[in-house]
Amino acid sequence: MKDDLDEFVQQIPSITEQKPATLIEYFVYFITVIINEGSATAAGVERCFELVRIQKYSNISAYLSKNSKRSKSSSPKFLKTKVGYQLERGMELEIQKTLHVGPARQETSHLLRGLLSKVSSQHKRAFLQEAIDCYEIGARRASVVMVWILTINHLYDYIFKYERTAFDGALSKNNDKRIKVTKISKVDDFSEIPEGKFIELTRSAGIISNDVRKILDVKLGIRNSYAHPSNVTISDVKATDFIIDLVENVILKYEV
Repeated sequence: MKDDLDEFVQQIPSITEQKPATLIEYFVYFITVIINEGSATAAGVERCFELVRIQKYSNISAYLSKNSKRSKSSSPKFLKTKVGYQLERGMELEIQKTLHVGPARQETSHLLRGLLSKVSSQHKRAFLQEAIDCYEIGARRASVVMVWILTINHLYDYIFKYERTAFDGALSKNNDKRIKVTKISKVDDFSEIPEGKFIELTRSAGIISNDVRKILDVKLGIRNSYAHPSNVTISDVKATDFIIDLVENVILKYEV
């Protein structure tokens, strides 16, 4: 829980300037949305204050109870359940807007961080960490470009280690004059092949399925759209989908 909470509080704007009462709302969000417990209790919220080492609200239980009741001037912030409290839907959405992060982004951060332990190369691990950092601070273009590079280089390593003969067979039939390399002797030789053609050769060699080829073709188009200065913007949802698709369907599928 502590690692998840440490990651979550980094998304809270100006956390050291937030009032303890406001942090109660964030911690209820963390408990009920991020770690997906049904309800939050006063003890659970108090534990959050302790874990992040921030001065807690004087009476958490009373605050939760008071703000679960409707008044003439305001709607309740919490809904009382049999075992604790949940955020009222409007309050949950307001908190999510301030975080600029929803469950899908949190899931993606965990997915990317889960890859770190599976990357044996120190250089690749550092590269992946930087891609994660870009994603988590909202640098969406950078995260898309870096995850694409990571994915393609992962395929280079996979093919060189397990499928070089099959790839060389497809490469020997190539008629594209842009490609000068005729055989893969080292991993760097792959970089001599345009990425679109590399995907095509990998598919014709039977190394990837047609479904994976389609995913790579679509993601290459997205990468090309956002890798250069332009007035085209990439949404949080699209960046998240881009990363999850490549990680789950390529990086984790073709293990090196």
